[in-house]
Amino acid sequence: MQFDDDAALDTSEVEDGRGGALGGIPGGGKTIGGGLVGLVVVVASVLLGVDPGMFGSGGSDTSSSGTSAADLAADCRTGADANGNGNGNGKEECRIVAVVDSVQAFWKQTETAAGKPYQQAPTFLFTGSVNTGCGNATSDVGPFYCSADDKVYLDLGFFNDLSSKFGAQGGPFAEAYVIAHEYGHHVQDLSGTISRGSGKGRNSGSVKLELQADCYAGVWAHHATTTPDPKSGKPLITDLTKDDINRGLDAAAAVGDDRIQERYQGKVTPDTWTHGSASQRQQWFSTGYRSGRVADCGTFG
Repeated sequence: MQFDDDAALDTSEVEDGRGGALGGIPGGGKTIGGGLVGLVVVVASVLLGVDPGMFGSGGSDTSSSGTSAADLAADCRTGADANGNGNGNGKEECRIVAVVDSVQAFWKQTETAAGKPYQQAPTFLFTGSVNTGCGNATSDVGPFYCSADDKVYLDLGFFNDLSSKFGAQGGPFAEAYVIAHEYGHHVQDLSGTISRGSGKGRNSGSVKLELQADCYAGVWAHHATTTPDPKSGKPLITDLTKDDINRGLDAAAAVGDDRIQERYQGKVTPDTWTHGSASQRQQWFSTGYRSGRVADCGTFG
């Protein structure tokens, strides 16, 4: 995955709370994509699909050292900062900024399934634990979206876990898939679909909601190299290779309920699924990627 070296990155939609205890005030709202502990019921993580307590108590400080918003803006000025030397060695937080910019630029020009205009939503970077509008969370729950404060929450250490704990190949586009999936939940929130995501089991509303978010991630990927950046008018992402897409599919499979249950429980129990099987997650990402149409993401149909 390559970004336009000359494209100006907009860091205003990525809040960096890794240098201190920042976040929203715990309260109501629904979390999607991660299980929260504290004031809300523990829900299976969007990418883990299991009880986050399985991986130990508390979050681990695996992210890079904390920086201020000013530091992030200074470090991540252009696509070149995200690309690095062209071998995937760009600054990780700058890649996150670039992907968030691209995903939101696409949805900004696309109506939601309900025909409503898209509204911006920031990504909040944290390390270890964070207070959100939905309650307290630790890194154990993985990335998640909180509907109470309309934010995507992400500990960058999760991307190491994606490879080390779940066996994914990883890479920049695997990270992009995760982020695009979480923004898919924001689109569902705007569309009103998010309220339908409940229950457990292979045919539950929870599974259908997660698979739709996978499909929405695929829709973005279909348009990623043609979506114009609002500032330059040129696409921020200039190249997605077959290997990139394969790594996204690999990440989707690695976090399927069946894969994770087999890996950590030694057996598969479909009646407890909340996110879908490896094959389902790959199927719906592929559906969105092939067609590029929001209307084709009808997992509730």
